[in-house]
Formats: sequence, C-alpha cells, structure tokens
Amino acid sequence: MDAAVKPRLMRDVVIEAICAAARKDKDILFISADLGAVALDDLRRDLPNQFIHAGIAEQHMIDLAAGLALSGKKVFCYAMAPFITARCYEQIKCVISSMNLPVTLIAVGVGLGYDHATLTHFTPEDIACMRALNGIEVLTPSDEVMAAAIVYIALSSPAFRYLRLDRQVFPRLYGDDAMRVLEIGFGIVRPGKDVAILACGALVHKALAAAEILAAQGVSAGVVDIVRVKPFDGAALAGALKGYRSILTVEEQLLEGAMGSAVMEALVDATGKLDWRLKRLGMRDRFEVVNGDRDHLHSLYGIDTPDIVRAAQALANG
Repeated sequence: MDAAVKPRLMRDVVIEAICAAARKDKDILFISADLGAVALDDLRRDLPNQFIHAGIAEQHMIDLAAGLALSGKKVFCYAMAPFITARCYEQIKCVISSMNLPVTLIAVGVGLGYDHATLTHFTPEDIACMRALNGIEVLTPSDEVMAAAIVYIALSSPAFRYLRLDRQVFPRLYGDDAMRVLEIGFGIVRPGKDVAILACGALVHKALAAAEILAAQGVSAGVVDIVRVKPFDGAALAGALKGYRSILTVEEQLLEGAMGSAVMEALVDATGKLDWRLKRLGMRDRFEVVNGDRDHLHSLYGIDTPDIVRAAQALANG
C-alpha cells in the first residue's frame, strides 16, 4: 500500500472497476437509479449498451435485473442506500432472493451517510433488513481497497450480494491483505488485549481514534473490522478474540438485528456460549429527525468517539 496515494471515494473505485471489466465482458450490465457521479457519466458514455438508467424506479430496476440475470447477464444495481433497500424490499425478496439470482446490489450513503438529508435518506436498519434475506451476502468495506476487492469477487464469482458503500473518503486500512481479510470476513486493523472494538464501515475509523485515546489511558483496545456480516464465520472470530476479556460492538444502526446482533449470534452458534463481557453501542429504538453533520448525529445517538472510549473504559475496568 502506497501511503502517498490519495484515498478516493469507494463509489468511484467500484464503478471504475466494473466499467473496466465490462469493456472486456459484454455480459456485464450496470443498472442505475442515480446519475450523481462522474464515474457513472464515463460508464454510460463509453458503454451505452451495457448501462441502463432506470430512473427513480428502484422497484422496476430490481425486476429488470432479475430478468437480465435469468438470461445469463452479470448484473449490478446501483442507487442511494434507502432506495435500493427499503423502497424495493418486496421485489428483492420475491424475485432476487427467492430464485437466488446472481445480482449485486450496490448502496451508496449507508447508515447516516446522507447526514443533512435526514430521515428519508438514513438507513439505520438496512443491515437487519438485508441480512434477513435468504441466500444474500452482506458486505461493508471500510476503505476503497476493500471495496475494490469486493468488486473483484463479485465479477469473478457472481452471486446475490449487497454491497454497502460510504459516500465519504476514508484513510486506507488495507493493501495486499484485502483479499485474505475478505475471505475470512473480518480484519484485525489494530491488535489489543483488554477490549476488542468491533465495527464496520465509517465506525471502524472512529473505533481506531478511540483506541488511540484508550492507549494513552492504559487500556489496550484492539479494533476488528467486520467486513462481512453474512455469512459469518463465528468460529474464526471466536479464535481471533480468544485473548480478549471484553467485546464492544459499535455501529450506525438500530441495534435490533444489526451487526452487533450478528456478532453475538455467530459466536454463540460457533461456541455454544459467550466467553466475553459484551456491550453493544448503536442507535436505540428512537428517532429524532434533526439536521446536522454526521459527527453531530453520532454524538446525539451515543456512537461518537468519546462514547466508544467511555464504553471501552467501563468494560476494561469492570
């Protein structure tokens, strides 16, 4: 990994990788309900026969993708996170999931990514909703390198997948190890021994910031990036967490059925018990429709860096 290379938007890296592959494979089709990206402009200009603009009709987009997948095409569907999940959930369930079709759903702006757009553009429930679907693989990269690795897998091994992209630029966490981490489903981005902080996407970076603060306070906090919440290798995670006394999960999701739930379920299914003290940080069963940037919203919902530090301290001292 070249530290001098400036990090880029996951969205652009993903679209460019699909476009490059599509130049060599006429069976790759990209369907978009959005046109708000320069990378999309390049794709539809250069490959007009492999790009379909569905318009603001995500339900139709899913049905169209199903038909194309049944005809042997490798289909990618792209839209803002709330509109490619909740808006067309019935179509995904009854068409894509029921027939286990090899369609990759790409969501941009997951969680609270569209911060100033408020409620209509938030997806605090998309992990819980999507992991409940039969046969799906749910993936959340925390940097552009991992996002590119996921696209490589999607291109080489088409399957029913949900790819959750952030719309912010984050520092790179991975290099040549991205494929190995993706195969396991999680990556240890910072080792520790007292508390393991498990996060995904944007919250991985706040967990790393919290771990730095905790280190100065004498608490050794490791950070684990949960790239894949379904399917989940609970046995591998249990082995990776064996040296820790406590686990803290933190996420930009309502806690019911989300990443923290997936962690607990996987560990219990794999080992028959929980050998760690465990606390989950996330959004509780309440919603305040407010306008503010992402950091303000994190503070409001108790998932900001200071909240992570306090929760980890309590586990370490308990």
